Amino acid sequence: MGLEPITWERLADALAAHVDGGRPGDGGPWLKVAVDGPSAARPGDLAEAVAEELRTRGRPVLAVGTGGFLRPASLRFEHGREDPDAYYSGWFDVAALWREVFGPLEPGGSGRVLPDLWDPVTDRATRSPYRELAPGGVLVLHGPFLLGHWFPFDLTVHLRLSRAALARRTQERWTLPAFDRYEAEVGPAEAADVTVRADDPRHPAWTGLP
Repeated sequence: MGLEPITWERLADALAAHVDGGRPGDGGPWLKVAVDGPSAARPGDLAEAVAEELRTRGRPVLAVGTGGFLRPASLRFEHGREDPDAYYSGWFDVAALWREVFGPLEPGGSGRVLPDLWDPVTDRATRSPYRELAPGGVLVLHGPFLLGHWFPFDLTVHLRLSRAALARRTQERWTLPAFDRYEAEVGPAEAADVTVRADDPRHPAWTGLP
């Protein structure tokens, strides 16, 4: 995998320019972008930077984090609070993401997206109002384990950390086997359109655009 050094600012600008010049693969009016990566790689920061660059280009944008689509604690912790398999396949409400985020952005959809569903601190529904994404708008979804669900993304970006960097920067070390499983089952660096090596957060490197 060939990688070239880049700054986060240039990366956000290049990704936004690529998205701005693209067309939705499903023929609908909305583009959908994934910024995939463990929380230690801070995918939300890149997602927000890309969203801001798109706004400067006149695009309506909605950045959504999967951290707002966790399942209730009774389901997440059914097998204990530190079960890596549950974290990998049972923490995030994939069905709700399909229903509340991707469904409204299908061709002929309403464009009314729910930005979050569940507050893990209070373990209650957030009751956030729907956000309407105008035609021509862009959804930027960020979080871990986004690939492998057949989500209809038009561009996928994976923030890659080496095993050593991930272990060094992850506080919840019990989650590390979940990322090993993701590597084995999905191979996100190969599956993504763009891979960004983020071992040193000051000096990212990327594969370039497809």
